[in-house]
Amino acid sequence: MKRVTVIGAGPAGLTAALELCRLGCDVEVFEASPHVGGMARSFPLWGVPVDLGPHRFFTRDPRITQFWLDLAGEDFELVNRLTRIHYRGRFYDYPLRPANALANLGWGEAARCGGSYLREKVNRALSRKQPDNFEEWVVSAFGQRLYELFFQAYSEKLWGIPCRDLDIDFAAQRIQRFSLGRALLAAFGWERSSHKTLTSTFAHPVQGCGVIYERMATRILAAGGRIHLSTPIAGINRAGDGVILADGTTRSCDHLVSTMPLTQLCRSLPDAPGPILQALDQLHYRNTILVYLRVAHDRLFPDQWVYVQTPELRLGRITNFRNWPSGRRDASGTSILALEYWCDRGSDLWTSDDAALIALGERELARTGLLQNAPVLDGHVVRLPCCYPVYRKGYREWLHPVIAFLRQNHPGIHAIGRYGAFKYNNQDHSILMGILAAENIAHGTTHNLWEINTDYGVYQESGS
Repeated sequence: MKRVTVIGAGPAGLTAALELCRLGCDVEVFEASPHVGGMARSFPLWGVPVDLGPHRFFTRDPRITQFWLDLAGEDFELVNRLTRIHYRGRFYDYPLRPANALANLGWGEAARCGGSYLREKVNRALSRKQPDNFEEWVVSAFGQRLYELFFQAYSEKLWGIPCRDLDIDFAAQRIQRFSLGRALLAAFGWERSSHKTLTSTFAHPVQGCGVIYERMATRILAAGGRIHLSTPIAGINRAGDGVILADGTTRSCDHLVSTMPLTQLCRSLPDAPGPILQALDQLHYRNTILVYLRVAHDRLFPDQWVYVQTPELRLGRITNFRNWPSGRRDASGTSILALEYWCDRGSDLWTSDDAALIALGERELARTGLLQNAPVLDGHVVRLPCCYPVYRKGYREWLHPVIAFLRQNHPGIHAIGRYGAFKYNNQDHSILMGILAAENIAHGTTHNLWEINTDYGVYQESGS
């Protein structure tokens, strides 16, 4: 029986653990926090199950669909997605729709946007230059003016760097093949295909996203696996075949599945050479602060979440749990909102106390006009470190040597998940990584886990 240690009880780690248990392995999971689910966990707040921001499930892979449905059972609803851009007091449909944009922008600004888009198309055709970064990609797809209005501020809030310093990989993963031209064709019924990141319907468990991972944990325990919560890993032993716990004890294993941040994993390896440590210094993660507000109003706005593009506000996204399955069962007449702020460690936001963050959230929410003068009854703050791997331009030059080092020196270590593989994964990507990692360990298959979510290979098959 192969002994496998899994670091992290998020979507990728729990999926790998569950599959390994099913395949007859001896599995032990170590999770630093007191909860399972990672970024996809749910928790009760003011009598309502809430998630850590907006987490929806959809996939193009029928295998992942069946895996998720087996855990969800009938305890989920299909939600008709409504998410819009909020910019200077107005809502803009996303994807952009000509009638809505025209009504909000006015003829003059709309003509300016159209002219900017056409001018960009002509310039690109003449120069034949391919986009080199995220800013150039969006400008080539939508024009300079629409980029400035609807993409720049939000993206720079999220990543903390200018869009010209953001790698084109982010566009390739998140908005590939979408453009103003395709939006116009779709608006007039001439574009039949839909863009996958703009899925109009998604599945969501009634008790919150995290119930899927709570059920995974229950099945792992029933199959003989062990899960240790509030048990952070202090390091990896010299051979890379075991973990060192905080009390100094070591748990050895035949294979190690890691979903901890890739930088933290590799720094904990005693044999990581100087060039690898230098490469790790160039790989960064962005933190999230969630400010939850309980508002005495049950019809603030109909969206599940709203992107806040207004550059004067530090606020980036607002989730309205009233419009999710769990919130629709709340009879209190209130709404729970989650306001997202992104920052780096040591920044003024990250070091602010909860009271200051709640006051900031209430103040900025009032400035959007979405509060509708309703009183805020209570607040709650959750800090999430290392949420987003930052695709700074040229990051692959630093990431590839790290991958090569792990492959060559530590073939028994399988790095997966958003944190572990330094990939901006959705839930379905992380679940797929966990399944394929388990097959590699139990059956000796050679799935390339680093290729998942690149959209270039066999891992993005269409499904219903």
